[in-house]
Amino acid sequence: MIKISFIVVAYNAAQTLGALLDDLLAQTLAPEQLEALLVNSASSDGTRAIMEDFALRAPFDVKILENPRQWLASGINIALREASGDAVIRLDAHARIPRDFLSQNLKALERGEDIVGGRVEGGAPQTAWQSVMRALDTSRFCGGAAPFRNSGEARYVDTLAYALYRKSVYDRVGFYDERLRRTEDNDMHYRMRKAGYRFYFSPDIFSFHAARGTLRGQLRQKWGNGYWIGRTMRIQPYCFAPRHLIPAAFVLALLGLGLLSPWQAWPLVSMLALYFTLSVVFGIQAARRQPSGRLLCALCLPVLFPLVHIVYGVGTLAGLLSPVPKEAPHA
Repeated sequence: MIKISFIVVAYNAAQTLGALLDDLLAQTLAPEQLEALLVNSASSDGTRAIMEDFALRAPFDVKILENPRQWLASGINIALREASGDAVIRLDAHARIPRDFLSQNLKALERGEDIVGGRVEGGAPQTAWQSVMRALDTSRFCGGAAPFRNSGEARYVDTLAYALYRKSVYDRVGFYDERLRRTEDNDMHYRMRKAGYRFYFSPDIFSFHAARGTLRGQLRQKWGNGYWIGRTMRIQPYCFAPRHLIPAAFVLALLGLGLLSPWQAWPLVSMLALYFTLSVVFGIQAARRQPSGRLLCALCLPVLFPLVHIVYGVGTLAGLLSPVPKEAPHA
């Protein structure tokens, strides 16, 4: 019988954490197959109280831990040190999982794999604008190019979100690099691949990830993601796929062709025409996949795509120019 250590690192997540913990209570596994490690990252809302209430209701072991540094990597490391399970899985506080999520992960693990996972879908939108934000976050042209964002047959992929790992993987590879406020998974998954581990994608596993509900929130997230890709490149340059650097290349192309345009305007015009065509095509494609608000999506996405790409790309370039974090990694 495999025991799972279920990790959640939360900061000011009172609005969403309770729903995820209720999903955990509804899982089809036996209580002796579970433990929950809930890490509070110095929250100032009711996050800690929700964790304490859950510990009273849960039929399995629950540990509430504190992460005074607040960074996600340090919070995961705190939980890993306390984990007693044979396998480990971590979810964000705003994720949702179906009743068979953990059992489907175990089925995939029983194939002899060390790391398994499935697709991550956008949360159900309640308004037309939420559909736009969901489409912006999941479109392959913007935020959904990673393999775990898309369905397909069982296969090996380069990375997974909300994956289940055998504890022995961490015992061999080590803990997360606490110099990284984001992109800690990119660095860790590179180290795991380098150690010979493979990431098995199962189409039977799926979970839900709620997109930021406002454009300001989306842009802040994309800026942060791009910025920490740039900073992480200074530490671990081989942990990213080419898709992560496309927005930065787009920004550099805009700058370079813009400077050239007084003498030769056609390269810039050609690139912008191609980009606009792709924005419209992918915008319509993403709109058709939404349960509601399709017309608004089709109208807004061709305008929002370049905004997100530019913000993300400028963030990456700013990260590349920033100093390398000085804190030593935890091995």
